[in-house]
Amino acid sequence: MSDFHAALVEEATKRSGVLWLALPGLSRPRAAWHVWYEGAAYVLTGGEGEQPLPGLPESTHVTVIVGSKDKGVRLVSWEAEVTEIEPETDEWDAVVPVLARERRSGDQEQAERWARDSYVIRLAPTGEATTDHRADYATVRPVPTPATSGTKRPFMIGAKRREADR
Repeated sequence: MSDFHAALVEEATKRSGVLWLALPGLSRPRAAWHVWYEGAAYVLTGGEGEQPLPGLPESTHVTVIVGSKDKGVRLVSWEAEVTEIEPETDEWDAVVPVLARERRSGDQEQAERWARDSYVIRLAPTGEATTDHRADYATVRPVPTPATSGTKRPFMIGAKRREADR
């Protein structure tokens, strides 16, 4: 990876609140909340109430898509080596407090629940990155989820609904 791409991967990923992960066996990338720490992105998955990222703990490599916070366009896509961080290791002890602090709910009970029920995954850049994306593809659409509201859409005065609003 060129110095430019390495710097872009780090800066874009640090600033982004959400990554999109192209997971094996899924038709669309999944959104993943993360933290950047010591040259890698860390995500939490599995367990009750945590983000579902099916297939990530079993993967060895995934494609990470980073979008712009303000425009939503793809900035960079990079390949990541996937490593599960084991509880009661030095890396676990360093990363879990950072995850908890960024999540603003860092109690000891939560860390114990993560150790028991969840996976903390390290996504380390492999050196492969690209800024070349399809010109007509600005963002990744979220996957439908039962967590969305089932209520009727608000009435709009003087405006036509776009196809995405229907």
